[in-house]
Amino acid sequence: MKTVLLLGDSIRLGYERYVKAMLEGVADVYTPGDINNGTAQFALRWVHEWKRRCAFPDDLDLVHWNAGLWDVLHILGDDTLSPPDFYGDTLRRLSERLRLIFPKAKQVFALSTWVQEEQYRGEYKRKNSDIELFNDIAIKTLSPMGVEFDDLYSVAKNAPAECWSDMTHFNTVDGIKRIGGAVVDCLCEQLGIDKGSLVEREAKLFEIPESILGC
Repeated sequence: MKTVLLLGDSIRLGYERYVKAMLEGVADVYTPGDINNGTAQFALRWVHEWKRRCAFPDDLDLVHWNAGLWDVLHILGDDTLSPPDFYGDTLRRLSERLRLIFPKAKQVFALSTWVQEEQYRGEYKRKNSDIELFNDIAIKTLSPMGVEFDDLYSVAKNAPAECWSDMTHFNTVDGIKRIGGAVVDCLCEQLGIDKGSLVEREAKLFEIPESILGC
């Protein structure tokens, strides 16, 4: 059976239960539980310890990972939490770290998702122009390293209103189907899994929506 590790921020926390349920019996899906990746630097600091604490196997087939929404965050009108050049260098180091601890795993980087920036209020702000810049940095940095990409930015940008639970997240039935479904599609393509064999599962998963909706 295929083995997959999902790493990422609260967007990943939202779709991970759906992905696990959709791929049950086809792929073992690992995550660091309720840990939010946060910034790329935070993930770089902790990923080797998450591997040990959560007993991730050494011979994973694929790591689907992301860091970005925290890196682009503006707090009290300041610049992005991570400067762009620093972000790119940290992604490079993080990809190398993942290659070191999971040497057999293919890597897929999920582009950070579009946000409803006009709805942000108070001391925190995210801008789609920053997200686009940082996604571009990710592509330019990671492509030469053989990393593939899951374009969740476009999936989120075109999401209808009923998918959103707030200006950033997709913790609704429609949102999980949209974002989680895109991740499942990506994983199936990368791992050679027949997505058609999983179609009938989705309706059963949402008979009790609370069992699938993330944080």
